[in-house]
Amino acid sequence: MMDRLPTKVWVDALVRRAQVAGAAAFVLQSGDEERGDVVVKVACLDGTAAVYTPSINMEGDRVFLNLIVQGIGPEEADVDAYVRKARDRDRDLWAIEIEDRDGRHFLTEPVQEQLD
Repeated sequence: MMDRLPTKVWVDALVRRAQVAGAAAFVLQSGDEERGDVVVKVACLDGTAAVYTPSINMEGDRVFLNLIVQGIGPEEADVDAYVRKARDRDRDLWAIEIEDRDGRHFLTEPVQEQLD
């Protein structure tokens, strides 16, 4: 079993990293504090956005997938629709929105930016 931080601690750290770097970050929905899953929306403030979700890679490490390369977005309305459906499906989900003109996600985990 993988050891990982409680989700609330992880979310607080992500929000703080974004704020320290000058971006705005908001918790749209709080989920299970210990093991809740996370979806991270990054709004570029130009009508486009990206969305990142966690996954486990072939080595068993936690990574985040950029769902833009999976066909969701980059129009912000499409990303919002995905986040809304994810929130409706999973009440234990943490939904985070970061607003950053440069599109930075502030994730410290590896991010898969392209399809294999």
